[in-house]
Amino acid sequence: MPVPTSVSLRNDHRKGVGLGLALLSALAFGGSGVAAKPLIEAGLDPLHVVWLRVAGAALVMLPLAVRHRELLRSRPGLLAGFGLFAVAGVQACYFAAISRIPVGVALLVEYLAPALVLGWVRFVQRRPVTRAAAVGVVLAVGGLACVVEVWAGLGFDALGLLLALGAACCQVGYFVLSDRGGDDEEVPDPLGVIAYGLLVGAAVLTVVARPWSMDWTVLTGSAEMNGTPVAAVALLAWIVLVATVVAYVTGVVSVRRLSPQVAGVVACLEAVIATVLAWVLLGEHLSAPQIVGGAVVLAGAFIAQSSAPAKGSGEPVAGSGPERELSRRGTSA
Repeated sequence: MPVPTSVSLRNDHRKGVGLGLALLSALAFGGSGVAAKPLIEAGLDPLHVVWLRVAGAALVMLPLAVRHRELLRSRPGLLAGFGLFAVAGVQACYFAAISRIPVGVALLVEYLAPALVLGWVRFVQRRPVTRAAAVGVVLAVGGLACVVEVWAGLGFDALGLLLALGAACCQVGYFVLSDRGGDDEEVPDPLGVIAYGLLVGAAVLTVVARPWSMDWTVLTGSAEMNGTPVAAVALLAWIVLVATVVAYVTGVVSVRRLSPQVAGVVACLEAVIATVLAWVLLGEHLSAPQIVGGAVVLAGAFIAQSSAPAKGSGEPVAGSGPERELSRRGTSA
C-alpha cells in the first residue's frame, strides 16, 4: 500500500478546501432568490432589489477593482459583457421572474443556458457538437417540460417563464462574448472581472431602475417570509454580503482548487439548494413530476456544459476555464 506523500496530502487538502468553498458558494447563491422575494412582496420593485444588490456588492468589491485597474485597458469588452449580461441582465430578469413564478422554477429555467449555448454553436456558428452534448440538450429541454408542466398548458405565469428564459439568454450572451478571445490571450483575474462587472452592472441598473424613485421606507420595516416577519435590512444584507460577495469570491477560489468538471457538478447544487430553501422558507412546493424534471434539467445542463472538448478542436467549448465559470456564476442566484 503506497504511503501518502506530503505533496499528495497537500493536494487532497487543497481539493477538500475547494470542495467546501464550492458548496458554500452554491449555498450562498441559492439563497439570493429566497431573500429577495419577500422584499419584492413587501413593495420593492424587482429592479430596485437588483440595484441594491449589485450596487452594494460593487461598493464592497471596489478595492479589488482598484487593484486590478489594468483590466480597464486590457479587457474592456469582457468587463462590459460581464456587467451588462452576467450581472445586470441575468439578475434583473431573474428577480423579475421570481416576482411571478416560484424561485426554484425560475432557476431551473436558467439552467437551459448550456443547451442554448450549444444551439448557438451548432446553428449560428455552424460548428459540430458532440453526441453527448446533444443528449444533454435533449435531457435539459425534456426536464424543463416537466418543470413547467406543459401537459397542463404551462402551470405558471407565461411572462415569468419568459423572464427566466431571458436570464438564460443573458448568460449565453456573456458566454459568446468571453469565447471570442484567442488561445494566446492571458486569462484575466476572475475577481477583478467580477469587481468591474458589478461596477458596470450598477451603472447600467442605475439608469434603468432609477433608484431615486424607490420606496426606501420598505427597508426600515419588515418583510414576511412565509408568514414570519424578518427585518428587511437583514434580508438586504444577506443578498449583498452573502449571496453576492461571499458567493462570487468563494466560487472563484473553489474553481482554482478543483477541476472545472467537479466545480460544475457542485454549481448545479445551487438550483437544488434554492428549491429546497424556497420550499422550507417560502412554502413554494413543487410536485413530484417537477422535482424529477428538475433533476433531469440539471443532469442535462451538466452533460451539455462538460462534454465538449477544448477550444481549437473544431468543436464547441462549454464549461471550462475561469471565464466559463464566471459565465455560470453570473446567474441569478
